[in-house]
Amino acid sequence: MPTNFSQSVLQRAHPLGMHIGVYAGLEMIHASVRQVVSDAQVQTDAVLAMHEHFHNEVLMTAMDLSAEVETFGGEIRMSDEEIPAVIGRLVTTKEQADALQVPPVGELRTAVHLKTAENLVAAKKGIVMGGCIGPFSLAGRLFGVSEALEATMLQPELVQVLLEKATQYLIDFARAFREVGADGVIMAEPAAGLLSPRGMAKFASPYIKRIVEATQTPDFTIVLHNCGAKLVHLPKALESGVEVHHFSSPMDIMTALQQVDDRTILSGNIDPVSIFFNGTEEDVRRETLALLEAARPYKNFIISSGCDIPPGTPIRNLEVFYSTVADFK
Repeated sequence: MPTNFSQSVLQRAHPLGMHIGVYAGLEMIHASVRQVVSDAQVQTDAVLAMHEHFHNEVLMTAMDLSAEVETFGGEIRMSDEEIPAVIGRLVTTKEQADALQVPPVGELRTAVHLKTAENLVAAKKGIVMGGCIGPFSLAGRLFGVSEALEATMLQPELVQVLLEKATQYLIDFARAFREVGADGVIMAEPAAGLLSPRGMAKFASPYIKRIVEATQTPDFTIVLHNCGAKLVHLPKALESGVEVHHFSSPMDIMTALQQVDDRTILSGNIDPVSIFFNGTEEDVRRETLALLEAARPYKNFIISSGCDIPPGTPIRNLEVFYSTVADFK
């Protein structure tokens, strides 16, 4: 049975528009990236400021894919202007992978995102989605992304050890978002899009499916975001069992919609950099209208930015996106 979020999308008479990320709201509250990922009240204020301005229905915590790595002990580089980045590799050997301890949820900056979700639920302004990393992307950031991709062929047992620990942690993290009242989480799994379809079937989808089975309920939805996936990945991505997939510009979204059943929701995929960040208002309007028109026959589609909207994106471009969606007939 579809979750409440899926049902609400499938039963709509008008397309749902949403954008990924909170960083575009920083100028509205005069805050830095460092502040928004370190202080739940600042992050809450940024999300609510965007809601008041754009009247968007889906409110999300920050896409901060270094927070989980930090809780495992990874080193993070923080700045006022750029999204936090992982420095170096925490794990380099099978022995280190075996010895790695799975931390409890709610430590360090993961507590910021959980508290933000709790604040947004209390605000009662719309659908609240938490954010977390996916299992293969977490394993890759612990071991090194290029190293993890190579290890899927040369040291698969090491990768599987990390995936087991990542999955255990992410089950607990998703449950924590559910416990504070969130309607679901958007799980970002960008590194899985760098795998071959066969690699995705072995090292990504089964672990995501375990998270879905352990955490998804009628009132809590897992949305799987994969900004690197292409059409060739689609059948294996569907094996994850999620009801809502979110893709970026590499995905041929219209062909993908033709290949899924009408209960599987696809979302995306306006380019966040070339269109939202670097594009003109007319670029945003044209791309939004073209995608809305092409997807007109499909109830199982959410129009969205393909990935996280970068800091410094012109507010006017997001205004045009939401007004174009609202005015679409």
